[in-house]
Amino acid sequence: MPKITSVEHNGIAPIPFAEQTSRPRDLFRLAFGGANTFATIILGTLPIAYGLSFPAAVAATVTGVLAGACVLAPMSLFGPVTRTNNAVASGAHFGVAGRCVGSFLSLLTAITFFAISVWVSGDAVAGAAQRLFGIDGGGVLRGTAYGVIAIATLVVCVYGYRFMLLINRIAVVLGTAIMLLGVFAYGGRFDPAFPGTGDYALGTFWPTWILAALTVMANPISFGAFLGDWSRYIPATHSRRSLLAAPFLAQVATLLPFGFGIATATLVTDASDYIAGLTTISPLWYAIPLIAVALIGGLSTGTTALYGTGLDFSSIFVRLSRVQATLLIGTLSVVFIFVGNFALDMVSSINAFATLIVLCTSPWMVIMMIGYLVRRGYYDPEDLQVFNQERRGGRYWFTRGVNWRAMAAWLPATTLGLLTANTPMIAGPLREIAGGVDISLPATLLTAAVTYPVLLRLFPEPAEVLAPVPAPARSLR
Repeated sequence: MPKITSVEHNGIAPIPFAEQTSRPRDLFRLAFGGANTFATIILGTLPIAYGLSFPAAVAATVTGVLAGACVLAPMSLFGPVTRTNNAVASGAHFGVAGRCVGSFLSLLTAITFFAISVWVSGDAVAGAAQRLFGIDGGGVLRGTAYGVIAIATLVVCVYGYRFMLLINRIAVVLGTAIMLLGVFAYGGRFDPAFPGTGDYALGTFWPTWILAALTVMANPISFGAFLGDWSRYIPATHSRRSLLAAPFLAQVATLLPFGFGIATATLVTDASDYIAGLTTISPLWYAIPLIAVALIGGLSTGTTALYGTGLDFSSIFVRLSRVQATLLIGTLSVVFIFVGNFALDMVSSINAFATLIVLCTSPWMVIMMIGYLVRRGYYDPEDLQVFNQERRGGRYWFTRGVNWRAMAAWLPATTLGLLTANTPMIAGPLREIAGGVDISLPATLLTAAVTYPVLLRLFPEPAEVLAPVPAPARSLR
């Protein structure tokens, strides 16, 4: 088995059986460690920033987490049987060329959450340093913190899966301990009856509450394209129940950082400027733990987002190795981080990208799940690699490498979701169709869940992609 300090040699090709040594609990650690960070804390503050009361914010958060966890969990089933990541595995349903949809979604998610992790972790480090040492470094200190966290994240991603697993083991324990320590730091000032500002982001309560739930739901949904990056190291001999439980329980556990964000957002003067407010109200003794959770958390979230995209793009641009593709995507993400933080409004940017992630990725995941059930979990790992190896043909070639049935379900589902969206940054022309209540998520999920099975029924896929039917036993008489 390769050492933790060895640079991972595996690319997008099927993981050798001998190297499938991980367990579902490792998947839990990666999924929870990648979310037990300041990035999730920031998402937890947004329901308060939208004007909700503490009880309403908690209800929206629990709803978003549980709904997202239910959609996410089945995405862990692909890696052990395909021995590759979920974007490549999606070629079984979208076609070996159509799988580029999954690659686009992973890129969108990676840049978003890598940016969030570096933004908030860098701001937390700068704010805590100012609180601890009384030095106002301004943009220079923030920029330096961004650079350090981004470079450290790139280094971990270059080393690969096993080094990431080590970092996330640390993040799970350290992040949890420091957030629980926050009970002593802020508990005396916390009021569970916090009424909210009443200045709702979308004007009235229910549209704003649904916006909050959708924003929170982006967190579990964001892992959908990446679960295969890690579950491919788990042998297919593990039960499906344990594979489903690992990511679901990991998302339930994220109610800790979400709860930390909600509770502390009620204490700061302006929830839309949370990091500055948090460091101002923090006791001096809590400044160093804040720096620790910011640094470790930034590494954890950043690596889980960036690693998978570098891995996937090495399969699209085949002349690039996994390491080269990781460095390229990482560099582009760093540019976006600096431009986005110093030139754009961070809360608005997060809201816009979170909406895009949910509305584009959730129907893709639904199609993958339905496809898994129809195929009865049967996949040909070698034929999934046709596009990556610059070949043509194979059982997943369909029509010029694209399965139009899946595309004809995903495109209208995503389009309808965007047309009915009602958020501050993305407001579709059909946003008033339900009295201002955002129905974009149920619209996109229902469209995908109905359209794809109907198309499969009307236009059956080639028999070669389906699981072989066992021959009936012969009578001995």
